[in-house]
Amino acid sequence: MVEELAQAEDAVAACLGVATWAVAEHELVAALDAAHRLEQRLAAVQLALVRELDGRGTAGAQGASSTAVWLRDRLRLTVPAARRLVDLAGTLDAGAPGVRRALADGAISLEQARVIGDTVSTVHATAGAEAADKAVGVLVEWAGQFDPALLRRLGTRILDHVAPEVAEAATRAALEAEAHRSARDRHVTLSELRDGRLRLTGSLDAEAAGLLRAAIDPLTAPSGPDDSRTPGQRRHDALADLCRLTLRTGDLPEHGGEPAQIVVTASFDGLARQLDVGTLDTGLQLTPETVRRLACDAGILPAVLGGAGQLLDVGRQRRLVTGPLRRALVLRDRGCAFPGCDRPPRWCDAHHIRHWADGGGTSLANAVLLCAHHHRHIHHGGWAVRLGGDGHPEFVPPAWLDPDQLPRCNQYHRRT
Repeated sequence: MVEELAQAEDAVAACLGVATWAVAEHELVAALDAAHRLEQRLAAVQLALVRELDGRGTAGAQGASSTAVWLRDRLRLTVPAARRLVDLAGTLDAGAPGVRRALADGAISLEQARVIGDTVSTVHATAGAEAADKAVGVLVEWAGQFDPALLRRLGTRILDHVAPEVAEAATRAALEAEAHRSARDRHVTLSELRDGRLRLTGSLDAEAAGLLRAAIDPLTAPSGPDDSRTPGQRRHDALADLCRLTLRTGDLPEHGGEPAQIVVTASFDGLARQLDVGTLDTGLQLTPETVRRLACDAGILPAVLGGAGQLLDVGRQRRLVTGPLRRALVLRDRGCAFPGCDRPPRWCDAHHIRHWADGGGTSLANAVLLCAHHHRHIHHGGWAVRLGGDGHPEFVPPAWLDPDQLPRCNQYHRRT
């Protein structure tokens, strides 16, 4: 087997040296189909190897706690991905030879095989082996038309086709099995990268997925004609907006005896001169521009440090734009004041037109509501903000965008 796989590897390696730009389009399409079939057939081989190694107890003999953990180290997979390989290998080996053949023939993908295997297992448990065999044929046929997500949804009604006499009870059992799998596999992983960013991965169950979509979808639409963010960037910023709104409610449990909050430390002199970085309580550092933006609408806790950095005194916290002033700002701007933006007040920060670190006062004449996206834009994009003759904010674009630098206003909130 090793020799045959080595020959296949050599053949694939030879394909990598082909100049695809010189290949006719119909040949490219045919080659793509062939590569896809080969990928599925290799997956079938891999699953057979995983099943045999799992059955022999190779992982335990080599000191691993499970085959999934051994695969993680051997193939550099995540544990959930390795566990899915082991589970699917067992499912295909135990009772779905038709699925194994379809995968080996390249007729279905690995994800489709996983969906069919899960569905057939449920059918076998609720309607018996004969119905399960029929289900394999139907699902493999459907796999030629539908992607794994749609195939899974169709699979919840498979017994209407293969065993209608038990369909209702089995459908309920299938939904319960799917809910159990979702609950078992639910997880969110936060992987800290070296530059302070986080990689967010995970799998949400149906309820959590519905909650997230309901909360995040309204915020993922472009915020105006100037919004050049990609859909992925808009989803990222929407998630950050959700966190900001949740922190503002004050309803989160206390953490270490204090309300849940983001804590940034910076020197006042450095902040005023726009030179000093800020430090989060996690130890990560922020740019001076980010610190000044966060300080626009934040709780300020002055502290006095000694020459060696020891804490000598901590003053009383104050909020910059709250209470009656915040309400007056909402009544005037009615939402994000940047031209074309429709974000409501609850999603907005109070931006100091002249930063308080530069001597700007905390007053209605020196404040403007901005959503998180346009708050960042104002601090980095070269726009100037001022109050027009009618007392409403107007925005002067940078010269590279508009050589005449004609002021622009948000007409959306005024219309509403």
